[in-house]
Amino acid sequence: MQQGIVSALLAGVVVMAVVMLLLGRRENAGMTKKQKRMLARILASSLLLLVLQNLPATAFSGLDAAVPGAGLAAGLTLYLADYLIIGYDILRKAIRGIGNRQVFDESFLMTVATVGAFALALYERSGDYTEAIAVMLFYQIGEWFQSYAVGKSRRNISELMDIRPDYANVERDGRLERVDPDTVEIGSVIVVQPGEKVPIDGVVTEGMSALNTAALTGESLPREVKAGDDILSGCINLSGVLRIRTTREFGESTVSRILDLVENASSRKSRSENFISRFARIYTPVVCAAALALALVPPLVRVLALGLTADWGAWLYRALTFLVISCPCALVISIPLSFFAGIGGASRAGVLVKGSNYLEALSRVRTVVFDKTGTLTQGVFEVSAVHHNRLEEEKLVEYAALAESASSHPISKSLRRAYGREPDRRRVDAIQELSGLGVTARVDGVEVAAGNDKLMDRLGIAYVPCHKAGTIIHMAVNGEYAGHIVIADRIKPQSPEAIRALKEAGVRTTVMLTGDAARVADQVAEELGVDQTYSELLPAGKVEQLERLLARRSSRKETLAFVGDGINDAPVLRRADIGVAMGALGSDAAIEAADVVLMDDDPRKVAKAIRIARKCMRIVYQNISFAIGVKMLCLILGALGLANMWLAIFADVGVMILAVLNAIRALFVQKL
Repeated sequence: MQQGIVSALLAGVVVMAVVMLLLGRRENAGMTKKQKRMLARILASSLLLLVLQNLPATAFSGLDAAVPGAGLAAGLTLYLADYLIIGYDILRKAIRGIGNRQVFDESFLMTVATVGAFALALYERSGDYTEAIAVMLFYQIGEWFQSYAVGKSRRNISELMDIRPDYANVERDGRLERVDPDTVEIGSVIVVQPGEKVPIDGVVTEGMSALNTAALTGESLPREVKAGDDILSGCINLSGVLRIRTTREFGESTVSRILDLVENASSRKSRSENFISRFARIYTPVVCAAALALALVPPLVRVLALGLTADWGAWLYRALTFLVISCPCALVISIPLSFFAGIGGASRAGVLVKGSNYLEALSRVRTVVFDKTGTLTQGVFEVSAVHHNRLEEEKLVEYAALAESASSHPISKSLRRAYGREPDRRRVDAIQELSGLGVTARVDGVEVAAGNDKLMDRLGIAYVPCHKAGTIIHMAVNGEYAGHIVIADRIKPQSPEAIRALKEAGVRTTVMLTGDAARVADQVAEELGVDQTYSELLPAGKVEQLERLLARRSSRKETLAFVGDGINDAPVLRRADIGVAMGALGSDAAIEAADVVLMDDDPRKVAKAIRIARKCMRIVYQNISFAIGVKMLCLILGALGLANMWLAIFADVGVMILAVLNAIRALFVQKL
């Protein structure tokens, strides 16, 4: 019965190996030469074992008649040849480990178990070495599946992050010359043709086109660019020819920094990964000692205490089975792979996580603190309302723009944008800028004052307070009040949805920190649904407020994330448990200080990053629970003699394959 099952399994392995080898001949199969060689060894070993299994019992009897014991030796030689075909690399690793004083690993466990099974068959003179070879064969099949799965996930991530440009086009003597991007200096003009990657960050000087930014931001919609627009390396030019003046060296460009972040992410290990490493270092020697005790103690107890026969063979077999079951490869392989896939999946969605430790911390976020300007709002001040009583709206804006024409203040720039054309400076004279108050000037011979309520008080002009939030520019013409202009920072259209998404993701508290006036901050917070607001804060004040928020946490296990984009956010980003930078348009200082970088300025990505982290951690805990649970159950069954070596190897390889396949799920995050 058992021989028939074994033969059927081996036939299945032969068919699988042949099919995979045929598929591996395709260029896009994604199978390495090492994996193909391993498949060939699996095929050869399976075929030889299948033949040996089905040889008649009298196959070597003629040799025994000529030389006593020759038949047994011939059978042993063939089985040993088969064993070495499939297991020589495991034996070599075990010997190297012993030489390097790193004895207790899975190679050592498999070597001891299979060599012991051979020795046990020799001791019993059974002539059946199938079990030892089959254990090694199925272990190698599991290793091959694990190698293929890990390689495939790495290739998927590499393809998703395939944004490194191979060359840059520099125009010389009327011809385009391909050069290494590293050789292009800042201020050079490069040409990007349709279908090519933008190699270096810069500014478009000529041309219009649509860009595919999916590799950077995870967004499928093309982005339109024209002369004067900033452009990031790593985008793919879809239509027109673009001339770009470079603003960074290649090594400092967006594409290089992204690749550096992703490639170095695995160097920062999470607590779960460190736990598994420590667990494996302690666990393996313990199970080896337990297996040795299982082989020696019960037989000695039977002889010395009970007066029974020792039955050394049965207990040695249990000990060897115990060793096969104990291999911790499912944990050691699947947990790092889960984090690797999670970081790769996040990168695909335009979220760069600098290490698995940050991914784990991100999954425990219960408080998210936002900077206001440039994060929840657009960071561009615009005229949002004009309230007038003596003049037409257009005339009031015109007077304000002309009066402010000599100033470089952001408020002045927003007034000029609202005016819609370049002010004629010849129409303005007697300009006087009053620090902290506003400006007075003569426009077309008319006395104009534009400023805050303090300016109106100083000039003795009664003004009408405004109920709207924002910066209020009161206007007086020829000494009489003419109305006021409201200038405000616009809320990003995605911000209300971002706050709702955080609540749905399990974030309990959302907080906004800003240097704006309390009335402006409160109105923005009310529109967005933010729970707490702290206004009129300087950069140092933001850090102090963050310290107070950290001190209020109900548990040390809960983490706080701060989301910002400006250079003055760098200290707060570093102090938070998790610093999240709006990367695409954010400052270099913020990106360097942050633990997570969003490649576009969409605040909804914060909730997505948290959901990705939580999915990854669910998979990690599933694999830990599943692997340890099955392992403990099988160890108990093995010690009691209820599990043989066949069940042991199927449990070990099966758990490993299922854990690896489950880990790869962390790569798929589009629907989160």
